[in-house]
Amino acid sequence: MLVVRELMLGPRRFSDLRASLPGISAKVLTERLTALEEAGVVVKRKVTDPVPAHLYELTKWGYRAEPAIQELGRWAAMSSGHDPLLPLSPVSLMLSLRTMFDPAKAAGWSATIGFEIAGEGFVARLADGALPITRGDPGGAKAIFRVPVAPVLAGLFYAGVPAEELERDAGLVIEGDRETAMRFAGIFELPDKLA
Repeated sequence: MLVVRELMLGPRRFSDLRASLPGISAKVLTERLTALEEAGVVVKRKVTDPVPAHLYELTKWGYRAEPAIQELGRWAAMSSGHDPLLPLSPVSLMLSLRTMFDPAKAAGWSATIGFEIAGEGFVARLADGALPITRGDPGGAKAIFRVPVAPVLAGLFYAGVPAEELERDAGLVIEGDRETAMRFAGIFELPDKLA
């Protein structure tokens, strides 16, 4: 599921997948990708631009795993041992935003928000009670969050760490409309603890 999660926002090279999954060996990742390919969850394709490489991407069926990944995320967040500040990949954070998004808090509001997390770009287009997030250049967004690692934003969105503290101590940079950025940060909510 971790490999599937990392492919949920689009194709990735083997090296990018390995970097997003610390602790996994090249051998184990190769085995997992091969098994996912054989099961019809992942396809491998060769690209030549900008440099020759193989990309791994989810099939239509593979993308259908997102609700299961989201439900597992909600379930994990209900544990009293859940710590939103633990390490997580940029894709994990983006999927958690889609999971913990509270449409009622965003009712009647639309905004385009950009993210740059550890050099990876993402764009969220909030509208009509939905929050699609895609990979891409965050330039042109009304507000942009830039951070060196994903847990910095998790601190802002989920742990209530003040933006000023994260800007001073953790490398958070908020560009563009700060009021929009802070309003966006307030539309996410972790579920109540059950265990």
